[in-house]
Amino acid sequence: MSVAHYMDTMDYAPAPEGSGEAKAWLATHAAGFGHFINGAWVGAGRAESFSSNDPSTGKRLARIAQGSQADVDAAVAAARAAQGPWAAAGGAVRARHLYALARMVQRHARLLAVVESMDNGKPIRETRDIDVPLVARHFYHHAGWAQVQATEFADQRPVGVVGQIIPWNFPLLMLAWKIAPALALGNTVVLKPAEYTPLSALLFAELAAAAGLPAGVLNIVTGDGTTGALLVDHPGVDKLAFTGSTEVGRLIRERTAGSGKALTLELGGKSPFIVFDDADLDAAVEGVVDAIWFNQGQVCCAGSRLLVQEGVAERFIGKLKRRMAALRVGAPLDKAIDMGAIVAPEQLARIRALVATAAAEGGTVYQAPGAEAACPGEGCFYPPTLITGVQPGATVVREEIFGPVLVTGSFRTPDEAVMLANNSRYGLSASVWSENIGLALDIAPKLVAGVVWVNATNLFDAAVGFGGTRESGFGREGGREGCYEYLKPIAWDERPLRSAPVATPAAPAAPAANVFAMPPIDRTAKLFIGGKQARPDGNHALPQFAADGHPAGEVGAGNRKDIRNAVAAARGAEGWTKATSHNRAQVLYYLGENLSARADEFARRIGTLTGATPEQARAEVDASIARLFTAAAWADKYEGRVHQPPLRGVALALPEALGVVGVVCPPEAPLLAFVSLVAPLIALGNRVVVVPSGPAALVATDLYQVLETSDVPAGVVNIVTGDALTLARTLAEHDDVDGLWAFGSAELSTLAEKLSVGNLKRTLVDHGRAIDWFDDRAAAGPLLLRHAVQVKNVWIPYGE
Repeated sequence: MSVAHYMDTMDYAPAPEGSGEAKAWLATHAAGFGHFINGAWVGAGRAESFSSNDPSTGKRLARIAQGSQADVDAAVAAARAAQGPWAAAGGAVRARHLYALARMVQRHARLLAVVESMDNGKPIRETRDIDVPLVARHFYHHAGWAQVQATEFADQRPVGVVGQIIPWNFPLLMLAWKIAPALALGNTVVLKPAEYTPLSALLFAELAAAAGLPAGVLNIVTGDGTTGALLVDHPGVDKLAFTGSTEVGRLIRERTAGSGKALTLELGGKSPFIVFDDADLDAAVEGVVDAIWFNQGQVCCAGSRLLVQEGVAERFIGKLKRRMAALRVGAPLDKAIDMGAIVAPEQLARIRALVATAAAEGGTVYQAPGAEAACPGEGCFYPPTLITGVQPGATVVREEIFGPVLVTGSFRTPDEAVMLANNSRYGLSASVWSENIGLALDIAPKLVAGVVWVNATNLFDAAVGFGGTRESGFGREGGREGCYEYLKPIAWDERPLRSAPVATPAAPAAPAANVFAMPPIDRTAKLFIGGKQARPDGNHALPQFAADGHPAGEVGAGNRKDIRNAVAAARGAEGWTKATSHNRAQVLYYLGENLSARADEFARRIGTLTGATPEQARAEVDASIARLFTAAAWADKYEGRVHQPPLRGVALALPEALGVVGVVCPPEAPLLAFVSLVAPLIALGNRVVVVPSGPAALVATDLYQVLETSDVPAGVVNIVTGDALTLARTLAEHDDVDGLWAFGSAELSTLAEKLSVGNLKRTLVDHGRAIDWFDDRAAAGPLLLRHAVQVKNVWIPYGE
């Protein structure tokens, strides 16, 4: 061949990365890998095993042990035994260990990158240049958090033993995302890697032992989904962190309901990639390549829904098709290829089935000419694919494909772009492309997503939180917000179980009264929905009794329709979320002012219903007023952060309101608990549907008169009285409720968590444990404010 030929065709010769070192390591485990438990290998060579295969050839790489109940028990026991000493060692000691892990990763970077490519099928350029450097970055970054933990998280302590289940698309990187913060903050870990891709986790275990990590601090149990289920169900696990499909995430939420386990779920996505007509189209095309064909599209935050403004749509698609023709699919260890292999035949079959569905539903499927024929003949390969001409309701627009398949549509206006982008049950990430930074930063907060990239895509860093909303899960990984996922408030730890409710004594017989005397004016306490007093839909009432057993009045018995109306009213009060924090603060101050004017009246009501002394009742009212002022003070001070990851740019960590939140109040402290839960939520822009204390609901129905005179917009606070369990069930099952705070019995907590799986709403429950509502550490300030928001990270690169 002549030089001219190569210049004309720009063909690449194969440039394979050497695999000799990786194969030599695999040969040392020729009998099969065991589990890594308490610093030693356990169960190698058992009959209960399965194969880990190279996706590019289908050939076996190693035999992997299938984890049993005994294996999980042993791993959890080892982690439990090590957790106390590991936490007690102190942050400085843990920081040294994480620093050593980071250095070990860097020293063995080439081996880790090759093993990852062989086991997963992704290109060596990605494992070498992206995955492994980010792994080291996570251990370095979290070594720093360990070093400063005593001062930065003084009111927190480690959760304990953490069970972690990671996926097959980023096996080593997901390991680092989860292990680094858990270990840094004093927890110990039992990790289950994906059955398709366990090798890099097992290699990391060897390196960790060589780096001197104490036995039992990190344990790795391999196996399929049944092993994962054993870890999920294990009573010795204090927290679970799962990354994987939404369907499995739902099952985990349901199985852990009421167990007291903390939970982080990072689930599926169908992320929009929005291109405005003023964007740098050539840069945006390269962005699309990184968004959907990075890691063969096997990325939870892949930009799989392309939305292009109509004026440039045809030109943009033309550029994109030309770029697709230049993408090369081939052996993962070839440094000259762009895309490697799909992880397994089952996943390849799913991709093909969904593309066939798209064609059947009227979509046009495009692959570059000769692309399929150019794929290697053996192994699991699929070429870059573009689907056009589908409706917004098409299967491939709604469902996560998890492969190199891009679905495209168009829009006319920014508002339409936002509407189409948010038309999804997911909410993990989004990309916005525009040369008008004002437009981009106007759009970013409107997108329902945990991460938004401006003129970029798939940027990650240990200092910047990552996670989603809606059915993309809850919780954050990375950054300060990710640290809190592995900590628990000292003020909430070791809370006593709530006492059983005391039966109301029978009222003493009343002396004979003059039935012809002037009777008191009957006052019927109604519900409070959409800023108006409303009769309950069922026209039923519940009696309220004084502490001495005398009838004190009646409240409405709310039902499912009343909750429906209250949620609709709260959803319609979106202006409260868009209001300035200063405005919300002023309303809360005004609430406190108006409550203080009626302090004596509320104190008498509390004393009558609860039996509190006049001094105790007045103390509850005064504490409630103080809570309103505290929430008002925080309204314009609970602010975001500016992260400075190692790139030319910043990431804005913006706390956003959850939206519509259901609140079920505990039976005790009827005014103070109500205010302590509602005030931080509305201070940060949420709208609430509140079920007040059952035995003393009249306190809440008195409070709506204060709400009516305090400039609280209609629908911001809605009060539905009635049976707590019945109404909590409706709130938990309601898919237009974004969060649920439920305080009371252990049964209530279990119900709230179990029934929230429909839209994976965020829950905050007390598992039947009592809170001292007068304690500011436990019932005010950042502890509750953190749960009233979710953090959106907006990445803004700058410069050329």
